[in-house]
Amino acid sequence: MTAGGTVTGPDGLPRCPWGLSAEDYVAYHDGEWGRPVHGDDALFERLSLEAFQSGLSWITILRRREGFRRAFAGFGIAAVAAFGEADRERLLADPGIIRNRAKIDATLANAKLLAGWEPGELDALIWSHAPDPEGRPAPRTPSDVPAVTDESAALSKALKKRGIRFVGPTTAYALMQACGLVDDHLAECAARGGRRTAPAEAQRPR
Repeated sequence: MTAGGTVTGPDGLPRCPWGLSAEDYVAYHDGEWGRPVHGDDALFERLSLEAFQSGLSWITILRRREGFRRAFAGFGIAAVAAFGEADRERLLADPGIIRNRAKIDATLANAKLLAGWEPGELDALIWSHAPDPEGRPAPRTPSDVPAVTDESAALSKALKKRGIRFVGPTTAYALMQACGLVDDHLAECAARGGRRTAPAEAQRPR
């Protein structure tokens, strides 16, 4: 580990330590985490996956991501909102996802709720809670990265007020990190600020 808290990979590039802790993490760390995500369906996917991750490690979700996408119709809000009881039973029996009844029910309920929102409304609500990037210094070490912030608590409260389930302040902050509302790559990380660290082939989400 460097003095700045990063770890140098086999390619000579410094990364956040977690980004080299498993092979599956490298492309996600380099090409996706911390990059801006827009669009209601795309944000619904991230919101749902972060909810499923609650109490588990992110690698567990990442390795099942394609299974989740197949099971939830690519996380199209309209498509998931149309799921019925047969789909719910199918999901509860699907070994390709996390078969947690409460999380599955929350995802289905969230889709039905969001289907009634105006196009772009989820995107606007989430991004309205992005903090001023100039107002927070880049983290120097992993211990400088918070688990909850005032902004994530406010986002959690706003989403819950609108009826969205399974989105506490910690989950909301993980969503903010994953979708680029905040850039929590360490100061010396080669991926900070959207700097390219891997070939385009490796940057495609897994």
